[in-house]
Amino acid sequence: MPSPFSVSPDLAPGTTPRPRNRAPVVPRVARMLRPYRRQIGLVLVAVLVAAGLQSLVPFLTRAVFDDALFPVDGSPPDLGLLGWLVAGMCVLPIVAALIGIGQNYLTSTVGNSAMADLRGDLFEHLQKMELAFFTATKTGAIQSRLANDVAGVRTVLTDTATTIVQNTVTVTAAFVAMVVLSWQLTVLTLVLMPLFVVLQLRVGRRRQRLARKTQESLSEMTAITEEALSVSGILLAKVFNRSASEIDRYRLANQEQTRLQVRQAMTGRAFFATVQTFFAITPALIYLAAGFILTGDLPIGADALTAGTIVAFTTLQGRLQMPLMQLMRVTLDVQTSLALFRRIFEYLDLQPAITERPGAVDLPVDRVRGRVEFRDVSFAYPAPRELSGGRHRDRFGDSGVRIAPTERAQPTEGWALREVSLVVEPGQLVALVGPSGSGKTTATYLVPRFYDVDAGAVLLDGHDVRDLTLSSLADAVGMVTQEPYLFHGTIRDNIAYARPGATREQIESAARDANIHDRIMGFPDGYETITGERGYRLSGGEKQRLAIARVLLKDPPVLILDEATSALDTETERLVQEALERATRSRTTIAIAHRLSTIRSADVIFALAEGRIVERGTHEELLADPQGLYARLWVEQFNREPGRRTDPRRADIPL
Repeated sequence: MPSPFSVSPDLAPGTTPRPRNRAPVVPRVARMLRPYRRQIGLVLVAVLVAAGLQSLVPFLTRAVFDDALFPVDGSPPDLGLLGWLVAGMCVLPIVAALIGIGQNYLTSTVGNSAMADLRGDLFEHLQKMELAFFTATKTGAIQSRLANDVAGVRTVLTDTATTIVQNTVTVTAAFVAMVVLSWQLTVLTLVLMPLFVVLQLRVGRRRQRLARKTQESLSEMTAITEEALSVSGILLAKVFNRSASEIDRYRLANQEQTRLQVRQAMTGRAFFATVQTFFAITPALIYLAAGFILTGDLPIGADALTAGTIVAFTTLQGRLQMPLMQLMRVTLDVQTSLALFRRIFEYLDLQPAITERPGAVDLPVDRVRGRVEFRDVSFAYPAPRELSGGRHRDRFGDSGVRIAPTERAQPTEGWALREVSLVVEPGQLVALVGPSGSGKTTATYLVPRFYDVDAGAVLLDGHDVRDLTLSSLADAVGMVTQEPYLFHGTIRDNIAYARPGATREQIESAARDANIHDRIMGFPDGYETITGERGYRLSGGEKQRLAIARVLLKDPPVLILDEATSALDTETERLVQEALERATRSRTTIAIAHRLSTIRSADVIFALAEGRIVERGTHEELLADPQGLYARLWVEQFNREPGRRTDPRRADIPL
């Protein structure tokens, strides 16, 4: 197993890195750009040509002074030569500007395409992560990595690389030209450059640390926003009168973000001010040095120092200042962006816990009979170990718990399932009952491989589900949860999510079987009615029946019902129950129910307690033992009056 390593506090515990991708950041970014190497090659050619053209201008300037305006032989100004030189000085920048337009187009195309690839790869990778990752990670933290972090590297991918190359070529060409003009003045100009490089490296490291802290703070703000401004969050805050505390929580996070943004913005300002001041006064220093050289106080080649040389040299200095400053700034931006790339790569390096084995069997849905078997299954939810990761902050402050990706850890509260064995024959309706925390939902999560067992095996038609392809397993198993999820869209789209491309007749047939068609047609917009976020515009019973219609449209051979009728009124429960009876026909069904009246007709009922199966049998068989768990649950559920005793063997207790 890979050893644990430290990551940011918004990474989910219980996950492990992929060692093969623990490469340095810069080579990985370079690999991202590899598909665009042809366009990058054209950009480099454009940069070289533009820089070469611009480096010719100072030599034309020297020729204007020394050959056209003030010839060294004392002759009158040569206006013809001056015209050609001036024309060249005008044409060269125009050509360089046109090349720059094409270069910017190519750069923008490459950068934005690479960023889109990165965003798409990250989203695709997150889709492959197991359910445990999302139950342990804030949605806002995930959204922040996908949006804020990727957006934060936009400049690097769109402009920075080209800016570095362009300014490097420009600075190099200017430096060569300065040496050609006067190596003596060049030495005087560059004497302080090593000091600036050292200071820049120190500033870069500080900005990199601040960039990471800033993005983590932004991630926390995004998480707060997602929690507090969702429909559920707003409703919860209003019910418990916690709006003021939510405002304070956001204000504190906002203040921290502002503080970090200001620190990041001000870091290096003094350095750049010093460099800019140095470049501003350098021409004056050059004039002073030239005076000492010409008077012989500095005996270092006064013969080659002409007025044209001095003017051309200071012109080059002016041209050198801007690209050199940009190069320093962009180098700091790169160091800052490396922190963002590391945060993105942290997610890309997470190894999904649920993966296909080599040679996984593709089981076509039309060949699935629906026999489900649990063979000595034991399972425990993993707990994070105390490692050197970031400190996790809950909504009430620092919890003091250090979290990080870990190896498989022992549970903190025991096994969720222990040595469970059961068989569901094709077409059977099997019910799982038991007190809360007995392992009912956990058992159903193992069938579609939301989690993998720690011991034993779950089999579908004799195949270990770990040996099946994830796609075929997903097609074979359908689920209706206690709280169905509806996305913000039309009723038609929500139902058709199970089968994209389903016809109108198929959608409406599924809705009729789910007892929801007439209700849908009662809405002014019918099937085009917008459900609202998480379906909040619909009642609980309507959402439940839409979820049933969705799974009926999918038509899986194995159906899991997780307390699908809980918290419904009697009439709505009747409608949902009728829909469920249609849904369970001719398919294997595993149903979890707290309302025992809904599973009286089950072929087999398994009673669970503390992760073990303690009873199995039909409704009548289990009621025959008054001391059994099922009988006691039945009595507790229907013995509503204090002191009233109900015979658990009676199956005709009024509902």
